[in-house]
Amino acid sequence: MAVTDKLRGRAEVLKIARLLDAEPESLDFLRELPPDDVRRFHEQTVAALFDRMPDMLDRIAAATKLVPAGVAAAISQKALGPRLAAAVAGRIDPQRAADIIEKLPVPFTAESCAHLDPRRIPGIVDRLDENLVVRIAVALAERGDHLTMGRFVGHLRDAALTRILPQVDDAAVLRTGFAIDRPERTGRIVELMGAERLAQVIASAASEGLWPQALAVAGMVTGEQRSRIASLTAAQPAGRLDSLVGTVADENLWESLLPLVALLGAEERRVVAALPSLRADGVLEGVVRAVVATGLWAEFLPLVEVLPDESRREVAAAAGALPAPELDALAREVDKQDLWDLVLPLVELMDDAGKQRILELPAFQEQEQAK
Repeated sequence: MAVTDKLRGRAEVLKIARLLDAEPESLDFLRELPPDDVRRFHEQTVAALFDRMPDMLDRIAAATKLVPAGVAAAISQKALGPRLAAAVAGRIDPQRAADIIEKLPVPFTAESCAHLDPRRIPGIVDRLDENLVVRIAVALAERGDHLTMGRFVGHLRDAALTRILPQVDDAAVLRTGFAIDRPERTGRIVELMGAERLAQVIASAASEGLWPQALAVAGMVTGEQRSRIASLTAAQPAGRLDSLVGTVADENLWESLLPLVALLGAEERRVVAALPSLRADGVLEGVVRAVVATGLWAEFLPLVEVLPDESRREVAAAAGALPAPELDALAREVDKQDLWDLVLPLVELMDDAGKQRILELPAFQEQEQAK
């Protein structure tokens, strides 16, 4: 499972808002589009902003070649300012840009980083002294500029990351991970973090109200790392887990949570199934709607199996009341994944009308005929 569409789209909208210096809420309409389309729009926005710079910037960039790096750095501070200095840095050779950056105060560089052409970041970062990279990263964290950190962190070497992680707080780790431009690097960062820090970061998701960011990070890793995150989350106190379920229900993020629940052992699933938040009005009905929309029955049904009887009846009633096309799609998905052994106990809990609707489904009849 990759990071889910809803969370991926949300991160891309935040990045576009930053580029356009706009309030994220003004771009909420973009959240309704497929995330791949939003990502491409993000890339097009970068190109439109940075590929059509005024000729004046090229003249300034050319002039920086004629003076020592220290002088160019002084001009950047006194005459250009962070935004214009970043624009010029994006127009010169990466090594020259790195030479100038090393002469600048770290706070000025950190502020400038937010305005740098993202496509220039790898070439410049790779040429900077590691000590300076660490100081810039910590300064960005102190500024709360997690979107800019997200642009840079995927391009940093392990040695720099190992030094940066202990110097930034857990909320910064989650917010930066949510915005990372190279999600394929997330697994390595989690590995460098270590088990104790990972548990601490997960615990902070509840106290800081960052469950969506934590779910996004979990969706970027694979295999044993994802299973470990699932287990560490299930080990949180019930109050924290209730806050997770509440957030997921409010923001309809079941497609992010259910695959993690499916990775839990039987006892861990029972802990989740017993949460009071799952018995809140409308929560399980919302889960059923989300599962129908995403086809995550294989991830949901093992949890249903250990729900309290009353909750299982609620799931059965919600499934039995689905519109006919959705109910038939449910049956076909169950048949496709061979999940009838888990579904039939739910059918038994339905009222007579619900049972009759299931029995009359083309998908169910086809399944019976195939026996």
